[in-house]
Amino acid sequence: MQRLTTGVTRETTRKHSLLLATTLTAAALGMGGCATPGPNHTYVAATDSAPILDLTTGASMTEVPSHLLTSDDIYGIAYDPFTDHLFVRIAPGNCIRVIDRPARAIKRDFKVEDLPDGPGDLAIRSSDRHLFFIHPIEPVLVESTLFGKHVRDILLETLQGPPAGIAYDQKRDQFLILTGGDLAQVITFSLNGKRLNAVGLDCNVLLTALAFDSVARELYVPLHDESAIGVFDLKGHLLRTLPIPATQGRDHVDVGPRSLFRLF
Repeated sequence: MQRLTTGVTRETTRKHSLLLATTLTAAALGMGGCATPGPNHTYVAATDSAPILDLTTGASMTEVPSHLLTSDDIYGIAYDPFTDHLFVRIAPGNCIRVIDRPARAIKRDFKVEDLPDGPGDLAIRSSDRHLFFIHPIEPVLVESTLFGKHVRDILLETLQGPPAGIAYDQKRDQFLILTGGDLAQVITFSLNGKRLNAVGLDCNVLLTALAFDSVARELYVPLHDESAIGVFDLKGHLLRTLPIPATQGRDHVDVGPRSLFRLF
């Protein structure tokens, strides 16, 4: 009887272990990772070579080195929560540096095929980790793979010039585009560049970057009149601000939760 009980226990343990391993593997492969519940981290960068700030509500501000020379400029940042990597677009604007946030080290550098040199924000799609870059002189987004292979150019309907900022709605698979004019706007576009809707922001912002929390449905934009990142709802109303030290630039921003699984 003791032997039977032991055998059953072993079998049950093996089944539980197998079930757990299968569940974890399915989550990692099928979902591309699983974001840990909790507050988003907000990453803020200056155009120069200052460190990237990691801001979290209720936690101390930390720094992630940008690993740039003093002569380099940052044109945009994007955070991938499932690899815990920051993608930094630097001069020239087709050069991307991948920074491993936990290791605070350079993972790799690469160039993007068919992306002209020049400034512009960028965003990443979590499902396949494709990157989307603002074209420096045209109303176009350049899509590439995670390693810089050109996929396609996306013409943004009705725009007359390059966008000021870009974010990706991970839940609805849409682009959010920041534009200027008499009133700063965030315009929603389909994946084929069709204009869907637009909302005006109710305070002055810097026309340099846009980030989006796809779960909370909130927009993040650097503010023009104070050293802070503004958090807006989808009606364009300012909800709150995230203060930034006056000595730190706030030109570029992205948001995202840390991951339960890290994929490399």
